[in-house]
Amino acid sequence: MVRPLSLLPLLLAALMVPALADVPPLSGAALDRAVSGRRIYLATPLGGEFPMNYYADGRLDARGEASGLGRFLKPEDSGRWWVNGAKLCQKWTSWYEGRTFCFVLRPLDAKTLAWERDDGLSGLARIGDERP
Repeated sequence: MVRPLSLLPLLLAALMVPALADVPPLSGAALDRAVSGRRIYLATPLGGEFPMNYYADGRLDARGEASGLGRFLKPEDSGRWWVNGAKLCQKWTSWYEGRTFCFVLRPLDAKTLAWERDDGLSGLARIGDERP
């Protein structure tokens, strides 16, 4: 069963960003290199970031180490991620009832990504320097 509060940081991160049609999305090997073995931080609208770990072997987890509001809610889940062409796909074990979602990622600079989920939600993320 999904706990509604456990999804709050992810839902809050779904702020709309301006249309970025002129910025080409990452795809294939470049997309894989951008996230594989990295910690990616989703920006949250109430301040802070929500970290997610993308392991090189395709595992994915988030342990509620977020700053801002996320540190109080302490959500946690794990799942799988993979690249499908120009999309980063992921499937959590319990969040979103285990549904698969895919994202287009567009680099805004060397460490900042704009993302758009296949259902239209969008936001910003930062590629961390540390490895999970």
